[in-house]
Amino acid sequence: MLIKRSPNGIDLPYPSEITPRAVFESRRSFIRQIAVGSIAGGAMLEMAGREALAQAPGAQKLTAKPNSSYVVMDKPTAYKDATTYNNFYEFGTDKEDPSKYGATLKPRPWTVAIEGEIKKPMTVDLDGLLKLAPLEERLYRLRCVEGWSMVIPWVGYSLAELIKKVEPNGNAKYVEFVTLADKKQMPGIGSRVLQWPYVEGLRLDEANHPLTLLTLGMYGEVLPNQNGAPVRLVVPWKYGFKSAKSIVKIRFTRDQPKTAWNLSAPQEYGFYSNVNPEVDHPRWSQASERRIGEDGLFAKKRKTLMFNGYGDVASLYQGLDLKKFF
Repeated sequence: MLIKRSPNGIDLPYPSEITPRAVFESRRSFIRQIAVGSIAGGAMLEMAGREALAQAPGAQKLTAKPNSSYVVMDKPTAYKDATTYNNFYEFGTDKEDPSKYGATLKPRPWTVAIEGEIKKPMTVDLDGLLKLAPLEERLYRLRCVEGWSMVIPWVGYSLAELIKKVEPNGNAKYVEFVTLADKKQMPGIGSRVLQWPYVEGLRLDEANHPLTLLTLGMYGEVLPNQNGAPVRLVVPWKYGFKSAKSIVKIRFTRDQPKTAWNLSAPQEYGFYSNVNPEVDHPRWSQASERRIGEDGLFAKKRKTLMFNGYGDVASLYQGLDLKKFF
């Protein structure tokens, strides 16, 4: 089931509501703190390992109300793993490159232009985005096309809140997301692996689905640079590359956007890119996955779920052949 309340209708607390972020990094500590009902003692560990992370100084906290309607019953990925194992080719193609080189990104000042087939085009700064709708914390799975996955407490609000403000007209069928491409801030931009800027897109109904999250933080703090600061998309039922990072423009279009990976390798990366274990990537199976920080190299992989376990989105694709439109 995609969107559900916790068992027996009781709202389960979010991990970050129970205990400080550092406790995410220790399963034993997490269980022990739940057992004794205490949140004390974790604060001294909060800075551990952060010196090596490319992140805005001070790591601004974000106050967000946990949304228990979007709980997944998975253990959150440790903060350190989630911020040191990333795909963000603007900083390099190795998984460690974004955390090594991401400090060059300047997430403030920042503006996002919203344009195209809408009645109320606008340009909004980061503070405006933060105030546009109440922030929520949602624990989402994220599945990478390469076969690994994470579970992250994201902070943001449904993209539908922004869409409602700009009022798409009758010509709007798709939403295109354009990301920053600045060689001075992003050393990987010189690479020929992709066409820059990085562009992604969704159908308008996909963008309007309540699960689609305009994301401004994670683990109760602003987004680290290596995770797509200061604003990104999270679409949990699609492979991770659909969740565009460091967004500078949102365009509403009548035609399907030409997206970065689809342009680079159309035989491997379709426009829809829904998590579908029945459709293999040409170079590897998609039937199973490795959970970062939890499943070792030789550990048994877990079975990948259709739509990454968010089955309620299936109604978006009634009558669409998901093997053809992969």
